[in-house]
Amino acid sequence: MNLLAPVEPRYGHDSLADVLPTALAALGVPGAEDVLNLAAELDGVRRIAVVLLDGLGWHQLPLAALAAPTMTDIVEGRLGLARPITSGFPSTTPVSLVTLGTGTAPGRHGIVGFNLHRPGTDQVVNHLHWTGEPDPADWQPIPTAFTRAHEAGLAPTVVTNPRFAGTGLSQSAYRGARLGPGVEADAVAEEMLAALPESRLVYGYLPDVDRAGHDFGIATPEWHQAAADADRLVTRLVDALPPDTALLVTADHGQLNIPPEFRLDLADQPALTKGVAFVTGEARVRYLHTVPGAEADVLATWRSVLGDRAWIVPREEAVAAGWFGPVPESHLQRIGDVVAVCRDRWILLASNHEPARLGEMVAFHGSSTRAEMEIPLLVVRR
Repeated sequence: MNLLAPVEPRYGHDSLADVLPTALAALGVPGAEDVLNLAAELDGVRRIAVVLLDGLGWHQLPLAALAAPTMTDIVEGRLGLARPITSGFPSTTPVSLVTLGTGTAPGRHGIVGFNLHRPGTDQVVNHLHWTGEPDPADWQPIPTAFTRAHEAGLAPTVVTNPRFAGTGLSQSAYRGARLGPGVEADAVAEEMLAALPESRLVYGYLPDVDRAGHDFGIATPEWHQAAADADRLVTRLVDALPPDTALLVTADHGQLNIPPEFRLDLADQPALTKGVAFVTGEARVRYLHTVPGAEADVLATWRSVLGDRAWIVPREEAVAAGWFGPVPESHLQRIGDVVAVCRDRWILLASNHEPARLGEMVAFHGSSTRAEMEIPLLVVRR
């Protein structure tokens, strides 16, 4: 299997956006649809626990098998069932968290990249460090699945690092839920289990695998330890789930180790910055906001310099291809005039205006390859 082949997001039938709508349907929320066709597996459940393991894509699970025996048992059918679904696009954490939380494709909720230019301003919104402006209710106006759950009386709970409470990203993804604190695997498990008697929908987030991949690389000892910690969280939940409860485990994206020879820094390519007012997105997917009248020249230059290292198209073509799902007019300008989606293992660094640490990372994600886009859906029924 070619893990570098492109995979289209399967919105509306087999994607991360469909997880919570399916859970709400199983819990009897009016109007919710069983998009993932899990009615038989979830028949009769009264509570659902959902875990998102940041960075643990479907194709990383075999690499984690020895460190993650419980998830291996689920994948191999001894403890539950498993199949791959897709993340949204770009395959990156802020986009995916809001895609999961709202149950909609990125184009609709508007968080269509890691860093986005705020139209009409000089501001670039970094969604992991988003406090203050723009107002989350304006920037991401779609009601979340947790709001729907709250209105239906499910008393939803989200367990995540308490330092994220009140940030723009948390409000965009989780509004409507009670926030519970949990940083390490054991704390997340304990808080989720404590919430289940009163909360019929409980969600927990663990960043460990993603962080280890970025810092050390996939399949390193540090990465295997992070996978073991993630498996311990899943194991504790499986062992202690109430009898009327199901567990759904998924991820936000996979990852790829990027060799040094596949790294191109825009700071070393002055031709690629000519006519460009803002470079946003991230290393695997770049959005180019051009100065007036420069779009055609920028498009031609980037295609000439990068060749087959990236899919480089005007915004209209990227939107028409369906990668973001439908994009309303109010969100179009966030994408940029030109879109550059890296192929193979290429990344496009921007050291002249992004932190140097990004160039030191080992594993990356964000693009459309199978390794990045395909994520697990694991189902365990107590």
